[in-house]
Amino acid sequence: MDIDRLTKFLHQASMPHAHSTSNAKSMPDGSTTITFADGDWSFHDNFFGGEPYGGRAVIHYKQKPVWMMVYYGQVHDTGLKPDDVYTFLRSALQHAPIDKPYRGPDNFTQDNLTYRNKVEGNMRNYSGKEVILENGKEIFWTTYQGGLVDQQSGVGF
Repeated sequence: MDIDRLTKFLHQASMPHAHSTSNAKSMPDGSTTITFADGDWSFHDNFFGGEPYGGRAVIHYKQKPVWMMVYYGQVHDTGLKPDDVYTFLRSALQHAPIDKPYRGPDNFTQDNLTYRNKVEGNMRNYSGKEVILENGKEIFWTTYQGGLVDQQSGVGF
């Protein structure tokens, strides 16, 4: 199991969404799907949004699932439009550390908004919570968890 390669692929696959350049497709069930592929690796993120929102992301290697994350969150207690909060969130996600690419960095501030992320674990098994503060007051949160899946199938990478 090449955890370093998996980690680098997740970081690479997450950047188009963070930079608003991903090819997001609306699905018949009301969800949105974002995909990314590079060689034997593919990333599939499917979520239901507006407010609140939730979804799951899966990484496949040679068409076999090897990793996933589930997440749920919402904007609250602010006069900001949700789109403005999500624009800031995508800015924070652009700074995800390559060794912990689950969401964003530990801290990121721009104007009067601050993003904070606390995660425990590693790519094999982790959980975390991210928040956005407006002038020190929480206005957004997401919880997430994930890790390796289907390791009994013998998929090696």
